Amino acid sequence: MSDLPAALEIVGKRWALLIVEKLLEGPQRYGDLQRDLGVPTNMLATRLRELEAAGVLRRLPLRHNTRAYALTDRGLALGDAITALARWGSDKS
Repeated sequence: MSDLPAALEIVGKRWALLIVEKLLEGPQRYGDLQRDLGVPTNMLATRLRELEAAGVLRRLPLRHNTRAYALTDRGLALGDAITALARWGSDKS
């Protein structure tokens, strides 16, 4: 049995991989993620909670009641898959 269905349950939902791709650049504040990705705030909050529960990212404590997010080792491990998907997506053949 393939483990792909389990992986897609975590990162196969809309916006999930785009959030991870953005976090590959380094920790990001909630507002910056929302602005840069154009994801609706309710959807961003949901995906961040799901990715955090799955151990893909973690919240970072910041001052003034703001939040930032960073990838865990599990999230960083998605880097090669995201690069491969991006390369596949750019292949016009």
